[in-house]
Amino acid sequence: MSLDVTLQTDPGAISADPVAEARRQVEICNACRYCEGFCAVFPAITRQKVFADGDITQLANLCHNCRGCYYACQYTAPHAFDLNLPAALGAARAESWERFAWPGGLAALFQRRGTAMAAALVLACALMVLALAALPGGGEGFYAYLGHGAMVLIFLPAFLLPLAALGIGLRRYWSETGGGAVTLADIGAAARSAATLGNLGGGQGQGCNFEAEERFSDERRMAHHAVMWGFLLCFASTVSGTILHYAFASPAPYGFFSAPKLLGVPGGLLLTLGCAGMLVLKGKADPALGTPGRASGEWAFVWLLGGVGLSGLLLYGLRESVLTGPLLALHLGSVLTLFLLTPYSKMAHGFYRFAALLREAQAGRR
Repeated sequence: MSLDVTLQTDPGAISADPVAEARRQVEICNACRYCEGFCAVFPAITRQKVFADGDITQLANLCHNCRGCYYACQYTAPHAFDLNLPAALGAARAESWERFAWPGGLAALFQRRGTAMAAALVLACALMVLALAALPGGGEGFYAYLGHGAMVLIFLPAFLLPLAALGIGLRRYWSETGGGAVTLADIGAAARSAATLGNLGGGQGQGCNFEAEERFSDERRMAHHAVMWGFLLCFASTVSGTILHYAFASPAPYGFFSAPKLLGVPGGLLLTLGCAGMLVLKGKADPALGTPGRASGEWAFVWLLGGVGLSGLLLYGLRESVLTGPLLALHLGSVLTLFLLTPYSKMAHGFYRFAALLREAQAGRR
């Protein structure tokens, strides 16, 4: 009970500022250290005694919101400390993305109005594709609806410009968290952690408590794996098609036993199933332990990402039917919206998460 003596906290001291509140809770956790083995966040906490704003930003982006620490904590409400570290770090994490985003304001707007923004953009982009498809095409397969040149003209800027905006945000993140020169060892450590999603293993490998207090499960980890590898396979499918088109003068359409299809079909299945799993788990989870005020953006992102996978599968399955044109417009509209919203939606989480793992690898070497 010495912790109560040394860190007695007035509930009135709880701050409305996300970084200040996360710092208050992290300092209490650092004194307790009961959750030291839960995930990468707690070893990182115990390396320090004083936490600057950049330290809180780094800890927040290490957090996967698995919630195991909350259910194990003896200082949650109704205790005077009123700890809810998953929500506190979630608020600080979202605040960092919104603050680093360029142009400013778009990330905060999406997180609070994500469903409406995503739906409006998908509809607008789909209508644009339908309008362009009405023009003379002359290609084969999907290119009969929208020529290859038009696709490149639309999607290349929509892919590169958001990446540039995200790069500005990542540079700001790296500066605030005190990141140094990146080594191959840092990249290797971060890549291993990202590829295995080790921090969703619950510290001892029993899984996390995301959807239920007393239930340890790897379901969220598996859903994340399906989403991550499904997206990477779909991206690899697009890259392989680009290489075939330009390097080997072999334009689409491609048969099933081709690299674009052998990568894209499994990728679409994994992406769709993973997002469906995430939606089910989010529906079971306690919203009070999530990121405050950002539910619309989180739900919209999962629906959008899953919609990209599902519409792509439907488009392939119903090719050369009367639904090809509308499905193509829906699919391309969804992909275009996903690209445009990357720096402002939870898609940015993957990039910031990897940056946090790089920074953690650097800190672990000291």
